[in-house]
Amino acid sequence: MSAAGVEEWLYPTERGLYCAPAGIYIDPARAVDRAVITHGHSDHARPGHGAVLATAETIAVMKLRLGDDAAGRFEAAPIGHTQSIGGVAVRLVPAGHILGSAQVVLECNGQRAVVSGDYKRAADPTCAPFETIPCDVFVTEATFALPVFRHEPAMREVARLLASLRRNPERAHLVGAYGLGKCQRVIRLARDAGYDAPIYLHGAHLALTELYQSLGVDLGDIRPVPEVKPAELAGALVLCPPSAVDDRWSRRFPDPVTAFASGWMRIKGRVRQSGVELPLVISDHADWPELIATVLETGAEDVWVTHGRDDALVYELGRRGLKARALALVGFEDEGE
Repeated sequence: MSAAGVEEWLYPTERGLYCAPAGIYIDPARAVDRAVITHGHSDHARPGHGAVLATAETIAVMKLRLGDDAAGRFEAAPIGHTQSIGGVAVRLVPAGHILGSAQVVLECNGQRAVVSGDYKRAADPTCAPFETIPCDVFVTEATFALPVFRHEPAMREVARLLASLRRNPERAHLVGAYGLGKCQRVIRLARDAGYDAPIYLHGAHLALTELYQSLGVDLGDIRPVPEVKPAELAGALVLCPPSAVDDRWSRRFPDPVTAFASGWMRIKGRVRQSGVELPLVISDHADWPELIATVLETGAEDVWVTHGRDDALVYELGRRGLKARALALVGFEDEGE
């Protein structure tokens, strides 16, 4: 495949990555007439667009978080379905990041570009697995694009959590986990590991978790923390926003074991900074080896890096003989971690 010519119809602008013939922006940082949204995290899904094309699950997340009127019009695109927009063939394929997350495949003038959004390669029972699409240009994230980042198998980290619960039956375990994707994944992994007791949630995590359940993700017996007395939570598994682990909310739990589920828990300095007792290296992004492997699997001659640790990834891909560059798009953060 040849990457020549893709930049004539797909290029970065101050609003975001723009496909000119189709008149669409992918995950734009500002309100636009027509947007394609890869997933529901707020650094990718913003309100105010005239029309939004996304998976049905991403649309449900956007409506819950941003309101039914977050866009002038929503259009649900089935995974794998190709439609023509301004002569560009557009389809969504799974990204493996969170429920409903998708890569955007664009074909124009005999060339193909794939915009990955955020993605991971590890198995996740709460979302469809990443699908590798051969392409001329691959647009990748770089959240964990440093050689130090090599994520642990998530099931092994959850096994550590459950072992701590067995060793400390008198102590509640407070797990700080991001509310969209990470929280639900940790719950489902715990269920798959055999944990069938009620799991308690901070109020901030309830609505999204209930949405996951309504969309077919079985998470078992989920209960809100406010409905139980603190004494009843001895030995319980509780999930909450990372910021709640050490704030006033957490003081209702006598002598809790504090944990944080994040890819950043690979870094000792981050662990010390968080002050948690049980760091869990569980990430919803690709790690360094997976980023490199994914680029190579696509066969792309040209790689564009949207956000994250782009310098290291661009350097490594160049060392391997690939053409790579940082797009320096604004507005993206590490919200999902």
